[in-house]
Amino acid sequence: MTPLYAQEHDYSKYNVLAVDDIPLNLLLVQKMLSRFNFTMRTAANGQQALDAIAEKKPDLILLDLMMPGIDGFEVLRRVRENPETADIRVVILSALNSNEDVVKGYNMGADEFIMKPIIMEKLLTCVVTQMQIVEAKNK
Repeated sequence: MTPLYAQEHDYSKYNVLAVDDIPLNLLLVQKMLSRFNFTMRTAANGQQALDAIAEKKPDLILLDLMMPGIDGFEVLRRVRENPETADIRVVILSALNSNEDVVKGYNMGADEFIMKPIIMEKLLTCVVTQMQIVEAKNK
């Protein structure tokens, strides 16, 4: 059986925002997702993420939790409470992986939670699933 993410699909019209304070993590996520031809943007902290979201609403946010200043939980809270951005798909990518953190993430409105270190197949399958949800909503 061919993995879901191996199917050819053009996602170039979709805008993905990756948020992480560690440049190597952003590079890794960009590399993993490069086959999808997303319009990829990155933010190095919570404030940059909020600014990027306000500038151009993404279809999907890949969100780290542990960042200086405004952390991922606060970014998620602000995204969900704003009617303009409440429907954005949000996937948390985090090394915070206690049951409490995972439950908190989902309770705050995360659509998916992927623990670091990121397993490429899990990320690809998750992102494709989220994009299919976005496409279904746009029809």
